Amino acid sequence: MNTLGELFNQSVQKNGDCAALGFVNEKPYSYNDVSLKVNQVINLLDLLGVERGDKVAILSSNQPNWGVAYFAITKMDAVAVPILPDFHEEEVENVLSHSGAKALFISESLFRKVENISVPELQHRIIIEQFALVPEGVPADELPKLKTSLNENVQVEKDFKVEKDDLASIIYTSGTTGKSKGVMLTHNNLVFTAKMAAKIHHMDSSDRLLSVLPLSHTYENTIAFILPFMLGASIYYMKKPPTPSVLLPALKKIKPTVMLTVPLIIEKVYKGSVLPTINAKSITRSLYKFSPTRKLLNRVAGKKLYKTFGGELKFFGIGGAKLDPTVEQFLIEGKFPYAVGYGLTETAPLLAGFDSFKGKHQSTGPAMEGVTLKINNPDPVTGEGEIWAKGENVMKGYYKEPELTKEVLTEDGWFKTGDLGAFDADGYLFIRGRLKNMIVGASGENIYPEEIEAIINRFQYVLESVVVQQKGKLVAMVHFNMEELQKRFEDLKEQANQLIDNHVEELKKELQYYVNSRVNKFSKLQTVIFHAEPFEKTATKKIKRFLYY
Repeated sequence: MNTLGELFNQSVQKNGDCAALGFVNEKPYSYNDVSLKVNQVINLLDLLGVERGDKVAILSSNQPNWGVAYFAITKMDAVAVPILPDFHEEEVENVLSHSGAKALFISESLFRKVENISVPELQHRIIIEQFALVPEGVPADELPKLKTSLNENVQVEKDFKVEKDDLASIIYTSGTTGKSKGVMLTHNNLVFTAKMAAKIHHMDSSDRLLSVLPLSHTYENTIAFILPFMLGASIYYMKKPPTPSVLLPALKKIKPTVMLTVPLIIEKVYKGSVLPTINAKSITRSLYKFSPTRKLLNRVAGKKLYKTFGGELKFFGIGGAKLDPTVEQFLIEGKFPYAVGYGLTETAPLLAGFDSFKGKHQSTGPAMEGVTLKINNPDPVTGEGEIWAKGENVMKGYYKEPELTKEVLTEDGWFKTGDLGAFDADGYLFIRGRLKNMIVGASGENIYPEEIEAIINRFQYVLESVVVQQKGKLVAMVHFNMEELQKRFEDLKEQANQLIDNHVEELKKELQYYVNSRVNKFSKLQTVIFHAEPFEKTATKKIKRFLYY
């Protein structure tokens, strides 16, 4: 099993009548249903002249037909180009143009992003909800009236010869460092990752996964779609963004056994639900300061959180960025079944990870089986250095960017991750931060802004922060929780705004003292700047740091 088609066929054969893909409150497609739909979409693409190696883009919100389109494209040896729904119109046009996409599957809600763009190679636009071809000039409000273009009599699968090293997907990174790059992933890259990830946490047809991250990101694409599909699990999607009012009923309905998320989501839950409950009473607030009673309070809160997530979770995967140490401590003491993984789009994506209850605080776990990790040129004292990776999941390169590819892939096959880290005696990897983010102090010291930000983000009323160097000084840009501040002063309506402004100034001073009393002398903050708006983020909720340098 080395291609997505082989993976697909084996799973359909084994799990035919089991639930495969569905919306939360609707009857899901079975594996047999998905197979039939995939064959019909292959037939449509074949009739439209899509051939081996042609690029076919998907710009869609998460839904069952996203998976149908993806498998149809890759099974016929064309190349899937998933596009993040949050990309701006200009970014979408750039991806379609750069990839040379011949056809595009698009959801009705995102059609406005391509309504006025001009990409010469793009010949066909297909509404993904009903697989309907869009005639030239049809306005967005007419899309729901279009009828399916599928031939529902097509049932026999056409034979396509796909090799494991054929290109399966080009994923354009949303990158925190600027320009998006097209990462070329082969069939083998993706299938290998799924097979090895299954050894970290196994699933079967009794498992239910609730999908909350965009399928066009390789993290969700491989670990929350290809992997569970390979193992016969059922995957459910929501028709609206996962706000609490949408997510909570979905959790109650599906009772997921598996979920994947990013640190920001669980950190918001901790700061928005767990901490306020503990701080609401002076007795619990005081008890939370002492280790034995804190553990008891976290255990109680952990049980409550587990029930909120449906009460049947076995695996709550967290990846995409570093997890706040205080939040991780809560998850450990609350006996919540969290797991952490580390990887990049360029490695399809997983490089290291651990299963529920097998982690170490602030570690991403050991290298995944079949992957070799090393610290290149480690510091003789700390053992820290850039993480290099080798394995069958390392990308083919960046599409149409040979020079960029040479910068990150060595001649003997090592991929330079750009992340700084070190191993402990048990082979567990600990990430320090991005090499590009590291700040060199006045006397040559290595300063990791992510570590300072972790301290800042623990401070009361802080939602998020970015630490940068300006004119040789460390500066923290901080986004406070203004809603909480407003609640504090809501009884004093006329004076509220002035009081809030004054309190923000006081908080900035308190925060600077709080941080500087907890970091080494060369990591001390010189200035704290109030940042009124939330910071811009990538699909996995990492702050786009390059915008704030």
